[in-house]
Amino acid sequence: MISHKNPFETQIHPIWIKQGTLQVQESGGVFQRTTNRDLIGISSGGIIQGGIQVTFFLGTFENKVDKKGRVSVPATFRQMLTDQPFQGIVVFRSYRAQALEAAGMDFMRRLHESMSSSLDLFSDEHDDLATAILADAHQLSFDGEGRILLPPALIEHAHITDRAAFVGKGDIFQIWNTETLEQKKLEARDRARDKKLSLSLSPARKGDL
Repeated sequence: MISHKNPFETQIHPIWIKQGTLQVQESGGVFQRTTNRDLIGISSGGIIQGGIQVTFFLGTFENKVDKKGRVSVPATFRQMLTDQPFQGIVVFRSYRAQALEAAGMDFMRRLHESMSSSLDLFSDEHDDLATAILADAHQLSFDGEGRILLPPALIEHAHITDRAAFVGKGDIFQIWNTETLEQKKLEARDRARDKKLSLSLSPARKGDL
């Protein structure tokens, strides 16, 4: 069992997660092969895949928000960002939900590159996305206790009160009002059931661990 130094940080889902043939563990030292034979490993600063370190956020956590808007980012999320030049996260308002989108600076650079390569620089679509995401983004540094200070505009958008839920979604994570998140989960389950959604995993090949 993993213990957290922050007494206000509550882990909702275990950080040890197995998906297909990928295993992830916070403490490190775990190596596994995915179905595409890329070597996966855990370093102190994130996941090593094919010799390249990538961020990968997993799990759901709840943390206390103080009256100033300070909240601790989960230790496992911060660990994924330790090797990045900017020691903090980039946060912007989701335009699809009453939640906040958060990522490391590396993801934001990749997002900008994707926008620039797929959309004309002076098109309305590029301008709309750049305005909704890049222009609205806040660089929030970690303090000595791993906390960030959420600006009032972000708190208002996500209706965050005295607790916030951090939801890992792979390359990014989201920050939610805890009650809103529970409602979102119910709606997602209902839609998945009504649409009979399913997902097929690629079978493991001979020689994969």
